[in-house]
Amino acid sequence: MPALDQLTILAPGLLGGSVARAAKARGLAQRVVVWARRPETRLKLREQSWCDAVADSPEDAVKKAALVVLAAPVDQIVPLTQQIAPHLAPGAIVTDVGSVKGEIARGGQLALGARFHFVGAHPMAGSEKTGWEHSTEILFEHRPCFVTPLPDTDPRATETVVRFWHDLGAEVVTLAPDAHDEIVAHISHLPQVLASTLCSFLAKKDPSWRNRAGGGLRDTTRIAASDPKIWRAILEQNRDEVLRALSQFEDELHGLRAALSNRDYVEVTARLERAKAYRDQFRPTP
Repeated sequence: MPALDQLTILAPGLLGGSVARAAKARGLAQRVVVWARRPETRLKLREQSWCDAVADSPEDAVKKAALVVLAAPVDQIVPLTQQIAPHLAPGAIVTDVGSVKGEIARGGQLALGARFHFVGAHPMAGSEKTGWEHSTEILFEHRPCFVTPLPDTDPRATETVVRFWHDLGAEVVTLAPDAHDEIVAHISHLPQVLASTLCSFLAKKDPSWRNRAGGGLRDTTRIAASDPKIWRAILEQNRDEVLRALSQFEDELHGLRAALSNRDYVEVTARLERAKAYRDQFRPTP
């Protein structure tokens, strides 16, 4: 893909900062412009070599952008799209990095109307760490990235967004927004809920226990250190799919409890073996 004249990233945290770094390092944009809500953050960003300019408002940041990446929390993406819509350049494409896509894809397209293009995206490259200070130009290399156009999304805009994430190093998968939300409810949102619930449960026990735990507890609960405000917004937007995933998981947990209660250790072993086989087939971490 030819280098973009201007790439704009709004609200760069871990993901948005990594988009800017990677785009700059790979020559995907002649000019990278960013905007952050806090003035002190904008001041620090002006010192970064991967920012060509730091705007004082979202409206100023997007005026000449060919591609805009919204890296705000999921509950702020549609309002931010509405805010910038009157100021976009002709033919501009807007994408995002939110981990929920149904509401965002439909709300984003409605906000932009027919003059501009909204193509949702979700790189599976997050971390329990937040903030642009933790960003890196290699964050997306060999990581999955969902691109979620609606049926009437301009195919050329979709192709541009797919190519952009591919050129950042991601392995792109294109599918419908609602299908995305069902998948991530199981493989991303459910693990977060389980890790957080386990820590919430253990917090009611003797605090000294955690100091005697091995690596298993740390590995299992790493993502429980994620920002609660960010995850509240995600769970609100993907509530129905998360509830369905939780219901199915509760059935699985009940089955294990019943087998253990009945001393059916053949069934207990079968479940442990099925779990190990699934885990062993994970591809290596990039």
